[in-house]
Amino acid sequence: MAKQETAKYTITVTLVMCIVASILVAGSAVLLRPHQLANKTQDFKRNVLIIAGIYQPNQSVEEQFKQIDVKLVDLETGRFSDAVTDLDKFDQVAAAKKPELSDRLAPEEDIAKIVRREKYAKVYLVNDSSGLSKLILPVRGYGLWSTMVGFIALDKDLNTVLGFGFYDQKETPGLGGEVDNPKWKSLWVGKKIYSESGDVKIDVVKGHVEPNVPDAEYKVDGLSGATLTSKGVANLLQFWMGEKGYKPFIDNLKNGEA
Repeated sequence: MAKQETAKYTITVTLVMCIVASILVAGSAVLLRPHQLANKTQDFKRNVLIIAGIYQPNQSVEEQFKQIDVKLVDLETGRFSDAVTDLDKFDQVAAAKKPELSDRLAPEEDIAKIVRREKYAKVYLVNDSSGLSKLILPVRGYGLWSTMVGFIALDKDLNTVLGFGFYDQKETPGLGGEVDNPKWKSLWVGKKIYSESGDVKIDVVKGHVEPNVPDAEYKVDGLSGATLTSKGVANLLQFWMGEKGYKPFIDNLKNGEA
């Protein structure tokens, strides 16, 4: 009888401790969630500033982000939209997973392998005294192992690359993961997106691009040993800079019709 009572006592204490621990863990998660979301938002804004080339580590991210004008774009019409009232809470990657906020892409259209394209995108504009000086656009697409999510920054001509990089990717370290290598990212600066006829011409090619080869301004070195990741980068840029991506918006912006 004593052994049974002891066993019951042990089981009861264990269950109580498990319940208490679960409550504490759940409570901590709830309490920490606002801080986690704030940190995520802060990191996102920092990445926008970095791609724009205006980030100063010794200054407040929030203060610096005041230089950025955040707008919503209807990707179908290529024009600014007020369909979302609270842009801070709008997550376009999450929106792409919701049928009411996205469109399914036909296989031949989906070269970036994103399956669904959101109807609205947030774009980031930097203006100076003469008008638009930089445009930062979110881009994403599948590499070898992961969906690579990042930004591309364009100069005021809306064709010359000022910066390009990913803030979320899970490619193979030392191979496809070299998309995060500052040396490789620097190769993109000064490259052109569109040909004179307006076609998307930017590409990632195998090997090294010599500056004197034809169309060198449209070509970037591929990543050594990471053919599929390199191809994924080329595909996602050709998608997002094309007709199903930002090209209608960029054309409207050039013509003053956005």
